[in-house]
Amino acid sequence: MRGTLPWQPYGPDTTALVAEPVRALADSLPGLEVAQIDPELADTAAMCRAYDSPEDHSANCVVVAGRRGDVTRWGAVLVLATTRADVNGAVRKRLDARKASFAPMDQTVALTGMEYGGITPVGLPADWPILVDEQVLAAGTVIIGAGIRGAKLLLPAESLLRLPHAERGAWALDNRP
Repeated sequence: MRGTLPWQPYGPDTTALVAEPVRALADSLPGLEVAQIDPELADTAAMCRAYDSPEDHSANCVVVAGRRGDVTRWGAVLVLATTRADVNGAVRKRLDARKASFAPMDQTVALTGMEYGGITPVGLPADWPILVDEQVLAAGTVIIGAGIRGAKLLLPAESLLRLPHAERGAWALDNRP
């Protein structure tokens, strides 16, 4: 599951490999490791192919905007690369929204302080719910974004539940074809 990435423990020598918002919480996540990657391979599928990492241990963090009237509620959902987020079902209901959709790239970057293609649940705005799918937790150890396109994080999935407003649940639809 670790693939061929050059993993190293997160610490003072590796802070440059994560986005600024990630640094504030990274030390609170036991077992956190970081690896530098080619930024052109930040897309999960490309990263998995290039570094021999299984998709069933790689998770995607998707920022979602839920709207009800003039009110927009933001949140993030973390699902395995082999599944799709249930944005119009479970996620929409959790955000108490009439309509939910993937947040536009420019808004996602502005609101998170992270690079598109490197979005991670670590360091998201503290008032956003972080919806961690049960399949992510069942994977044991997962690879996620580092807030920048040039790195990935590896951590025990249960550590994700230490993040502010993290919630476990069934947030994925099904396996991708």
